[in-house]
Amino acid sequence: MNKLILLRHGQSQWNLENKFTGWKNVPLTKKGEIEAKKAGELIKKHKIHIDYVFSSVLERANKTAEIAIIEANLTNLINNNKLIMTRNENLNERDYGDLVGLNKEETANKFGKEQVHIWRRSYDTPPPNGESLKNVVERVSPYFKKNIKPLLDQNKNILIAAHGNSLRAMMIELGIYKPEEISSIELPTGSPLCINLDEGKLVDFFYLS
Repeated sequence: MNKLILLRHGQSQWNLENKFTGWKNVPLTKKGEIEAKKAGELIKKHKIHIDYVFSSVLERANKTAEIAIIEANLTNLINNNKLIMTRNENLNERDYGDLVGLNKEETANKFGKEQVHIWRRSYDTPPPNGESLKNVVERVSPYFKKNIKPLLDQNKNILIAAHGNSLRAMMIELGIYKPEEISSIELPTGSPLCINLDEGKLVDFFYLS
C-alpha cells in the first residue's frame, strides 16, 4: 500500500480572527506553526516516507508543508534548506469573493445567518463574486487526475498541504465522501489525514495520532 497525506494548513491569523480568507495571503499564527510542527512529528512517528509534496500557492499552506517536512526529517525533500514542492493555484482555498476579509459573525449579522450558512455550506451556491464548493471541485479534480493520481498509481507516497475546501474537493474526488455529505465535514488545522491506497484504490483513512 502507498499513502496520500492530506494536511490542512495550521491556524492562520485570519482563522484566529474568524475572517473569510480565500486566496488572500495570510501568515500562520504561532499556534499554526506549532500545529505544523506537530504534523511533522506524527509523520516521523509513523515512519512515513514522503516522495512528493504538493501545495497551493498560498503562504499558509506552503509554510505548513515546510515546517512539517523539516520536522519529519525527510531530507530527500530538502535542497539548500528549501523544501522541494510543487505549488499550483488549483489547490488554493475556495475564493470567497466579496466576503474575503470580513468577519464571519459580522457577515452573518449583516446578511442573515441563513444566507451566510448557504454561502458557506451549500455545494453549488457561491458567495457574491466567489466560488461554490462545486467550482472548487471542478478545478481540483482535473489537476489531481493529471498530476497527482499518476504518481499514486506508481505507489508513491504524497503529501498535499492545502486548505479546508480544496481538501474537501480532493476527498470527493477520492470517493471518501459524496458531494451532498461534504459540507458537514470539518478538517482540523494541522492534522494529517492518512489515506491508504492499494493500486490506486481507497483502502482506509484516519488522522495520525
